[in-house]
Order: sequence, then structure tokens, then C-alpha cells
Amino acid sequence: MIAALKKKETYQHYFGSLKFALYCITHPLDGFWDLTHERRGSYAAANTILILTLMVRVMKLRYTSFIFLNVYWEELNIFLYLASVLFPLMLFVVGNWALTTLFDGKGRLGQVYMATCYALTPYPLIQLPLMVFSNFVTVDEAEFYSALSAVSLVWAALLIVAAMAQIHEFKMSKNLLFMFVSLIAMLVMVFLLMLFFSMITQGVAYFISLAREIMFRL
Repeated sequence: MIAALKKKETYQHYFGSLKFALYCITHPLDGFWDLTHERRGSYAAANTILILTLMVRVMKLRYTSFIFLNVYWEELNIFLYLASVLFPLMLFVVGNWALTTLFDGKGRLGQVYMATCYALTPYPLIQLPLMVFSNFVTVDEAEFYSALSAVSLVWAALLIVAAMAQIHEFKMSKNLLFMFVSLIAMLVMVFLLMLFFSMITQGVAYFISLAREIMFRL
């Protein structure tokens, strides 16, 4: 009985935190403050929103009208396609958290991740019906489709800005500065990762050639 009640409370908290995403996107300042400071959000809901975003992004490849999206399936790597969302997101989360921590930012790494995922909510909400809508419009109505698609991206970007301001308790001017610096930090991390993997590749290639030389001489 107790276990059943706890399970019910867990589900209620999950669905409540998932529903709270709708409040965050319409009342970003209050919503993202309550998301972390009042613990209205949850990692389960954040992960759900991220998964929905990835699913919608993949579904767009299959179900969006060819008028708006041409897909060359022979050249498509689905893992790289998903990584084009996950990799920048993780770089932003780590970069923003690392920089703001050095300058009195109040947000923790998990909170930055949670708020960023919640800020992605407009993307699946708009892109999913827009994907269906694309199959019923003509070329002349393409501008309407493009405008709505752009709204989902701009809305999500503005929500991320608002979320970081509320989590770190920064003034908007300071927050915008750190958003810009976070983008620079992402580029630096990409450069360091490329340098690291390049060194690893060269090291492995050296030992392979050395092993081949030894085997040849033996």
C-alpha cells in the first residue's frame, strides 16, 4: 500500500513537472525561477522534453513534405544527425556552468541542464503540427511554414537566455555577456577536443606502425 502511494506520488510529480514546462514557456521569468528555486522541475521531465525534441527532429526527415525538406538518405547518418543537437547542448551546459561558477553564478550543473531542456519545449510543440501541416500547403504558402519554423527556434533561444538569467540570478546585461562568452567557450572546447583526438589518433598510428615494423623485422 505504501509502495503504491509512493509510486503514485512519483507519477504525479513527474506529470506535474512536465506540465510545468508549458508555464515556463509562457511565463519564463517566474517559471524558470520556480523551476529550480521552488523545485517545480524534474530531471525526468527534462529528459522527456529532450527526447521528444530529438524524436520530432528525426520524424521531420520522414514526414515533412519534400517541398520544404529534401533528404538524401544514402548520405544521412542518424547518429551524427542526433549528435548535432546533443553535442552543442552539452557543450553549452558545461561551458555556461563552468564560466558562471567563476563569477558568482548560482546555478548548478544539473539546474543548467534542466532549464536548457525545458527551454526546448517550443520546438516539439510547434514543429510536430507544422510537420503535418507541411503536407497540406503549397509552394506559395512556404513563407508561412518557414516563419512558424523560425518562431520555434527563436522562442527556444529566448527562453534559454531567460532561464540562465533566473538560474544564475544575473542582471540581463551580465547574463547576455555570459551567453556570448559561453558560445566562445563552446568553440574553445571543440578546438581542444579536436586537438585531443588528433593527438590520440597520431599516437595510435605511431604504435601501430611500430608494431608492424617489429613484426616485419621478426
